[in-house]
Amino acid sequence: MEQEATVWSRICGPLEAAIGRDAFTAWIAPLRFRSAENGVAQFGVPTTFFGNWVERNYRDIIVGLMTSEGVPVDRLSFDIIGNARPAPVPAALSNGYGAPAPQPQPTPVQRHAPALSRAPEQAAPPPAAAAAPEPELPGSPLDPRYNFDNFVVGKPNELAHAAARRVAEGGPVSFNPLFLYGGVGLGKTHLMHAIALEYQRQFPGKKVLYLSAEHFMYKFVQSLRFKDTLSFKQIFRSVDVLMVDDVQFISGKGSTQEEFFHTFNALVEQRKQVVISADRAPGEIDGLEDRIRSRLQWGLVVDVHPTDYELRLGILQSKAETHFAAQPDVQLASGVIEFLAHRISSNVRILEGALTRLFAFAGLVGRRIDLDMVQECLADTLRASDRKVTIDEIIRKVAEHYNLKINDLLSARRARSVARPRQIAMFLAKSLTSKSLPEIGRRFGGRDHTTVIHALRKIEELRQTDSGLAEDIELLRRMLEA
Repeated sequence: MEQEATVWSRICGPLEAAIGRDAFTAWIAPLRFRSAENGVAQFGVPTTFFGNWVERNYRDIIVGLMTSEGVPVDRLSFDIIGNARPAPVPAALSNGYGAPAPQPQPTPVQRHAPALSRAPEQAAPPPAAAAAPEPELPGSPLDPRYNFDNFVVGKPNELAHAAARRVAEGGPVSFNPLFLYGGVGLGKTHLMHAIALEYQRQFPGKKVLYLSAEHFMYKFVQSLRFKDTLSFKQIFRSVDVLMVDDVQFISGKGSTQEEFFHTFNALVEQRKQVVISADRAPGEIDGLEDRIRSRLQWGLVVDVHPTDYELRLGILQSKAETHFAAQPDVQLASGVIEFLAHRISSNVRILEGALTRLFAFAGLVGRRIDLDMVQECLADTLRASDRKVTIDEIIRKVAEHYNLKINDLLSARRARSVARPRQIAMFLAKSLTSKSLPEIGRRFGGRDHTTVIHALRKIEELRQTDSGLAEDIELLRRMLEA
């Protein structure tokens, strides 16, 4: 132990020179060296977060320096000392680094002596006095391609775009939170990234945290596991803008919802902006606590509608210009962009991916992109796009047609004014999608597949005798397939 402690004392000088005095004072000086056995260097640390930071940022340099001094280690280990102070070390033996000062050594060992020759009164301050630097925000990486310049604005998304722009400008905003919802591939994530990128550009000194709800839950569970929830709260409640993508993921997860609720309240009370996205409106997310649903509806709730033909055409034209800049030799026949905009209507990601695939194929085989190539190269995508109707669209359209709330269709209410439209929606879900009976039942408030079977039989019978109901079904079918 004494030999390893001496080695730790010797490497502190070059370690400080390598990482800088401020980082050394904040993160290395508070370490309490324990031992180095079986390739593991053991340290005492104030908190789990502290140990995780040292492990993530300084492990390689500590391992390298200790190994070069004849103590081969390949990993670090930490135990929590909390507020407990290390055993007192006599002033004559203390070097300020949590280990006994080295005894006089031959000249080769003294090569770092100037860095360690501090008088006791000049020793590094104790951990409580060290001003730790701002911890790294645990957010997800931002994609620079997802900026406002690359976002094509059309009627279905102009309100969402305007609200996102307002938040990104950083001025007074009359709504908090901004809640964006809509189906997959309609541009919610693009707008989230664009807000974060623009806000960081305009206010480089402020903190923007963007992450998925799954990532939020993971960091919270990790803080519970390591008994370090204080660090979690400090990080998430110190940001200027918090952005959580796919918040429906935390539905049904009690502890995570509890922490999200308190984090949300803390930020709003500090007048910090919150931006949320989901695949459904707050009132339609099953398993979400009422108090969270209420908070999410406080601000501006914006529905990012499915794209129309003109918007898809604009997106494809913009994307094609980007591809032509990279592949100027590729030729694109007239009518291809219009064909894609007409045939692939449910998902912008699939739409953009189809164009990328065509340009890649044309560049590799040296062919012109025409309708024959489209049919050949995108056969699977075009087949899938024929089944574009989703159960969510069916539920929304039936609710609108019968002037009901979506929650009514998904509820346990058995009144005929609700039960009959619900059965019609189940019938359309079976007719227009490839979903199984159990899956349809789950989407309609967690019902059993036998309930779906009963609905199908009932509507099939009524279609033969009730002309009004048959006309309703045909009208709904045409609207959904349009």
